[in-house]
Amino acid sequence: MTSVERSAFDAAYEEGTAPWVIGEPQPAVVELERAGGIGGKVLDPGCGAGEHTILLAGLGYDVLGVDFSRPAVERARANAAERKVEARFEVADALALEGGPYDTVVDSALFHVFGPEDRAKYVRSLHGVCRPGATVHVLALSDTEPGFGPRLPASVIREAFDVPGWRLEEIQERRYRGVARGEHADGLGVADGSLVDVAAWLARATRL
Repeated sequence: MTSVERSAFDAAYEEGTAPWVIGEPQPAVVELERAGGIGGKVLDPGCGAGEHTILLAGLGYDVLGVDFSRPAVERARANAAERKVEARFEVADALALEGGPYDTVVDSALFHVFGPEDRAKYVRSLHGVCRPGATVHVLALSDTEPGFGPRLPASVIREAFDVPGWRLEEIQERRYRGVARGEHADGLGVADGSLVDVAAWLARATRL
């Protein structure tokens, strides 16, 4: 990811225009937790405004949210303080993670922002901080229907985890909630600023 792309993420948080910031956790992640898919020490990479870290911390999980964007982390900390939840956040690069080892990783809308080279770096980075047997959940935008943001075919997720040290367990169809703005709102036939649920993948991989 270039410095220009990184500054665009910073600006989205500072200006309040990030379409993935919806003021609540993704329904797919809430469902995942209720189904028992999260346990042990948890990492929330690309935590953004902190909704999932705050959700999990409030439920008693040992969770850390990280994001390379300092404005994102500052907003996440402010959100946690406003909701009176003790949640931990750090500025960190998902392509060079440290710490752990983690039992569960909950990636909501981070994987799909990377190009092929960075995807490979990211998967290696996750491997380095996950304990053997750890579970990685990836919620990524799908290219199966109109939407917004970088949308991917399921094959991209399969290829990324089809490497030594990983076993891809499943990829399921889910929905991702975001804010449709500008041309994306027009393309989806909704008013600018509307909340919309678009096609997404929820993948589960095991660190070997």
